[in-house]
Order: sequence, then C-alpha cells, then structure tokens
Amino acid sequence: MKQRPAAARQLPIRTVPIAGDSRLCSNGGMSERAKPAASQQTALLRQLPSVDELLLRPAVTSMGRRIERGFLVKVVREVLAELRREIVSGAAIEETHFSSESIERRIVTALDKELAPSLRGVINATGVILHTNLGRAPLPAAILEEFRQTATQYSNLEYDVAAGARGKRDVHTSRMIERLTGAEAAIVVNNCAAAVLVTLAALARGGEVIVSRGELIEIGDGFRIPEIMEQSGAVLREVGTTNRTRIADYENVLNEKTRVILRVHPSNFTVSGFTEKPGVEELIALGRRTGLPVVEDLGSGCLIELAGTGIHEPTARESVEAGFSLVLFSGDKLLGGPQAGLIAGKREFVQKVRRHPLFRALRVDKLTIAAMEATLRAYLHGAWSEIPSLRMMHLTAEQIGARTRAFRDALSQQAGELEAELEIAEARSLVGGGSTPAQSLPTRVLRIASARHSASQLEERLRLPAGGPPVIARIEDDRLILDLRTVFPEQETALREALLAALR
Repeated sequence: MKQRPAAARQLPIRTVPIAGDSRLCSNGGMSERAKPAASQQTALLRQLPSVDELLLRPAVTSMGRRIERGFLVKVVREVLAELRREIVSGAAIEETHFSSESIERRIVTALDKELAPSLRGVINATGVILHTNLGRAPLPAAILEEFRQTATQYSNLEYDVAAGARGKRDVHTSRMIERLTGAEAAIVVNNCAAAVLVTLAALARGGEVIVSRGELIEIGDGFRIPEIMEQSGAVLREVGTTNRTRIADYENVLNEKTRVILRVHPSNFTVSGFTEKPGVEELIALGRRTGLPVVEDLGSGCLIELAGTGIHEPTARESVEAGFSLVLFSGDKLLGGPQAGLIAGKREFVQKVRRHPLFRALRVDKLTIAAMEATLRAYLHGAWSEIPSLRMMHLTAEQIGARTRAFRDALSQQAGELEAELEIAEARSLVGGGSTPAQSLPTRVLRIASARHSASQLEERLRLPAGGPPVIARIEDDRLILDLRTVFPEQETALREALLAALR
C-alpha cells in the first residue's frame, strides 16, 4: 500500500467559538481554561464527601467485601487527597468530576489498578531472543506441570524419601548437570554473579585471585564484575593490559597469597583489533604446575553446539573437559532455563563452595529447581525444540519470512483504509541477554509506516494499548519494525489486533 506523505494529510485547525463562553481569546481562539476563583475552590473542597460516606457507596462497599478494609480506606483517602490537590492547584474544574458518583468510579478504578498484577506478559516483537528487560529465556511449557505439583503441594525438596531422612535440594538438578557437562559434581545458586561471589569467597577469601585486566567488565544495570568479586573478600590481582595479556603475566605475579586463577569468557563483550590472551591449555597447565584451581566464568552457559544456527559459543562440557577446576554459567541465557547460576567441575572444589555459609544465602528455591529440572530433562531427551529460546535460534530466515508474509497478508485484509505501508525486509535478530554480542541471526522483518501516526507514536500505542498485552517493538529509519522470530505463533492474533488498533 502506497504511503501518503503525512504532511499532505494535515488539515487546518479551526476553532469554533461557543456562545457566551468568556474564555475566548481576542482572536476568536480558546485561551487556557480559566482557573477557578478562590471561592469556587473553597466550595468544591467543602463539597467533597468524607471517607465514611464514600465507604458506603455501593461499588466501594462491594469491593470492600473482597479486600482488606485498611487497604480500602487507604486508597479512598489517596483518591480524596488527589482531588484536593487538583482543586487547590487551580486546574480546570468540571464540578461533575467531584460528584459522589464520579469519585466512586475513580476509587474503583484506583483499586483495580492497585490489584492488577504488576508482572505481566508482553509480546516481544523486537527480535531479541534473550531480552534482559523482558525476562530473558521463556521457559518450556513442561514447567507448568512441574510448578503445579511442586508449588501447590508439599514436595521432597529436602527429604530423602528412600532413607526416610533429611536430604539435600542439590540432588534434583546436580545429576542432570553432571551428565550434560561431564562434571564430577554440580550445584546451583540464584544467578551467575552469585556463583562468582560464593566461589571466590570459598576458594580465595583473604588471598589473591589472578585475572586479566581485559576481562574485568561491567554487566547490566551498572554492576561491575570487579566489585562483585571484591565482595568475596578476595584481592584481585590484575595482570596484562586491556587488549593484551600473556601467560608470563600470570606467572610473574604468583606468590604465597595466590589462591585462584580466574578466566572470564567474553560472552557479553568483545575486544577486537590488536589483541592477545593465553589459550585455555596454557592456563590449565599453569594451574597444574602450581596446584592452583583454575576457574572459568563462562557466562552465557551453552549446553549444546549452536554452530548450525550461526552462533559460535563454547559449551560447558568443552570447558569441563578442558580441565577447569570449576565452570560457572547462567541458567537463563543460552541454556534457556530459569534465572540461576550453575557451578560445575571437580568434586573437591564444588564441595568447598557448597560448605561455605554464603551458599545457603544464595541457594535457589523449589520453583527454580522445578524449572531447571524440566529444562535439563529436555536436553537429556534430546528435545531441545521444547526449549523456546533454542527453538527461536534455530528458525531460518526463510521460515520467518513465510510467517511474516502470511501475517502481512492477513493484516492487509483487515487494515482497510488505515493508510499504512507494510514492507518485508531483510534484517538481523539478536541473541541478547549478555550473550554473543558480535553475533546475530539473519531474519525477515515487517516494516510499517503510517500516514496517520509517526513511528514513535505507533511504538507507544502498541506499548500502551487500551486492552490486550503490551507489544514491544523497535524503530529504524522512521519505520516500526516487527520481528516475528520472538513472537510465539499463538500470539499473532493478539499482535494483529494490537496493530490494527494502533494504526487507527
């Protein structure tokens, strides 16, 4: 559909005077709404009903049967306080807005807003698979049954049914992690930063940790890896430079206080150009010569080879088999599970970490364990397609293109005279979530231009719909961009309805 230039559609704005309206400007236009006189403000303030009167209103009374009274009274008082501020501020006033019926509706609206879930589903049309702000990896559908059983009933979380005695919550996930990575032992904490913290606290508190200066990075929301490491009580001994570090740099700082050699894999950053760093074999050999544990913060935590999708990341098994004492990685990135930090490797070091007091403070709850179990079980079955993020990564540009054409055609049939231009174009999807920063996936996107709304207006109308889930999209070259790679097929109807509403 050919787009008509927005400028050509602008109509002259004409103000129609209203007879007897004293708020007209001398040129016939409307002035700013007249501010109420002090006497009118006083009258309106006196007119406001009391809290007790409002609590007796039918709709408020009905709500009161379903919610705690103290909470109800607080909301009523807040609504009255807001009305008083509006009156005193001198804002334009319509007396009907301050009737008991109007205030009653306002209270019900405020209560509905307070009681509505804050955490809600959205449609991710950005093409960023592991979108940190949108919850990273969507979880496998099998997790719903796991949650139903473990969340609504009692479970054997820390009970050994066979022995009839207290057990350990680690057993539910450790064996599967060991099988998938080849590690001797494994435990889980609440995220990868926690894994780094408790590992260094257990192995290096009061001593030194050698790490390349080029691997001391900042992750999301201003959190810096060095600051997290320092909270462990270990002293960071930086070696090399930002772009070049050699094995001799590690060897030259070894002393009686050295406790750990740390390697941070660049899963969420890249250093390019004139660079150099020791190979994994060199670091492992140094650890063996000195008797020091060599720990790798692997970051994104890939469990299967993804080269077929165009993503090149080392797997946790490769790191374990290379000889690292411990390998630390995330559960909600390339692994595709819940937020968690996995610690896998040699049994003696895993046990040292597990015995540290911080481990109890950082351990995961039963719902995370249930989600992790369901995710890992899909790997053991070879059913990686049951893991949504992996399924999205394996979609080809041709497959997404076919979906996008069908979506565009259905949208065009319903769009009618909405004056929108719908174009399919080549683009790139991102893995996101602090993973593979320099790698992307070929995709097809729908580019939308409207003669009625700018791209930024369309983006806002989708993000703040009158009904239905918010749609998160992106803008490029003054076009709204939708990438169906990250839109679940069952969400397409809701997305189409949201677009039609936004384009009107």
